[in-house]
Amino acid sequence: MHLQLSFRTLRYIVETADCESVTEAARRLNVTQPSVSSAVAQAEKELGVQIFIRHHARGMTLSVAGKQLVDEARLLLAQATEFARLTQSLGDPLSGEIVVGSFPTLAMRYMPQIIGGFAKLFPNISVRLIEGDQNEILSALASGRMEVALAYDFALPPEIHGHELAALPPFALLAPDHRLAGEKAVRLADLADDPFILLDLPHSRDYFSSLFAACGLRPNIAFRTRSPELVRGLVGNGRGFSLHNVLPLGPVAYDGSRIAMLPVHDDLPPARAMLLHLARQDLRPAVRAFSDHLRNAFAAGAFAA
Repeated sequence: MHLQLSFRTLRYIVETADCESVTEAARRLNVTQPSVSSAVAQAEKELGVQIFIRHHARGMTLSVAGKQLVDEARLLLAQATEFARLTQSLGDPLSGEIVVGSFPTLAMRYMPQIIGGFAKLFPNISVRLIEGDQNEILSALASGRMEVALAYDFALPPEIHGHELAALPPFALLAPDHRLAGEKAVRLADLADDPFILLDLPHSRDYFSSLFAACGLRPNIAFRTRSPELVRGLVGNGRGFSLHNVLPLGPVAYDGSRIAMLPVHDDLPPARAMLLHLARQDLRPAVRAFSDHLRNAFAAGAFAA
């Protein structure tokens, strides 16, 4: 049996159930009473069940089957309304939701200011932020689960387009009582024997290892963690040193410990912050507005220390 109840018919049925009257339902829907009566009768014929029990001079009430139908119809109509709202907003640069990805270290430092400033310019565009490591971000962009992302230039495949936002040189993170904390800058060779705290994320771990290799050194890895803030906390509590490319504005870790941040003397490659999106994808207006805002924030030096 092939059934095809239209959304209009379902609206007629739900409104009749709410009003317990075809006449009142027709008035609320701004249609004729025969239109509602005919739609209800046709639905009952197609379904082979009685949706309403008619009471002489006392209106209509739902049958058991009718109540089940109306409960499901309400959900379906609500979803249809939300879907219509969504489709109307997709091409509107001033409304709708966009999905943005970000590498955790970049998100912590830059995204609050970027999202806050963007909300003031485009209050009707909501930003859903998803954090992930480089592999997770590249996979989400390729599958369409993210529309744009703030990440690094690590291992970019041909299908991902990247726009460079900033070159971020490595800095050494030291405890304030470290023997070199009072220096203006350090060399990796001066730290090679110290315990190293590694931000252990895909591609990040390779990048930091390459910095030691460029100096002919191997890190003495004491701790591995996926948490940028745990790295800072361990450094602040004297458990070793680390390297970091995205510096916070203050020298205090999440647990209240303090950290010294020193430039590295060695000529080492920076990590490059990138705006990423799928190369073959035409950014819809709301996403393009966010991308332009993010690029302008970096170009204008909004994140200078």
